[in-house]
Amino acid sequence: MLTSKNRAQLRAMASKLEPIFQVGKGGVTANMLAQLDDTLEARELIKCRVLETCPAPVEDAATAVAEQLDADVVQVIGRVFVLYRESVKNKVIELED
Repeated sequence: MLTSKNRAQLRAMASKLEPIFQVGKGGVTANMLAQLDDTLEARELIKCRVLETCPAPVEDAATAVAEQLDADVVQVIGRVFVLYRESVKNKVIELED
């Protein structure tokens, strides 16, 4: 569980990132979840975009992905959301307590 201080730190880091995944008209698929899982393990913090053709609202798509990947939704702005999950093998981000 992230504290507000952790979220602020992660939001600052995410501001420099570009979205690397898109959720389209197919919604959240098993293949997409597998790729997101691998990417979260490698990077810990990722930004995703939800296209207008996606059947689910942005908040619902972000929550669905986060729950299935055991990740935290850092923020949702417009059609973009940011996910964080601490890496087991490749820890890069040190969160303040």
